[in-house]
Amino acid sequence: MSDNKNLNDDFEYSRATYYELLEKGKETLNDMMEVARSSEHPRAYEVLSNLIKNMADVNDKLMDLNKKRKDIDTKEEKQIGNNTTNNLFVGTTNDLQKLLKDNDDKMIDVTNNAE
Repeated sequence: MSDNKNLNDDFEYSRATYYELLEKGKETLNDMMEVARSSEHPRAYEVLSNLIKNMADVNDKLMDLNKKRKDIDTKEEKQIGNNTTNNLFVGTTNDLQKLLKDNDDKMIDVTNNAE
């Protein structure tokens, strides 16, 4: 349970950090566009270009974080819902025939009752 709480806390903290980076990046992006326009200096446009690339990378990381979280949740659900798909009978042929015969005796014919 503690691991799950830590996972949730870490996810929420990372998510909040990415959002904060994106918000500050938007403000900085507007400022850098003004600087690049007013100075028309190639270096200002280079910095602006790098900032746009970095913001796109943070967006990708945010989406990756969500995908990883979904994968972890799906993995946990699969572990919880562990179903048996193969059954194995251990016994003699005679035991199996008795078991099948007992099941046949207990079965109810529902086809005649439906009409």
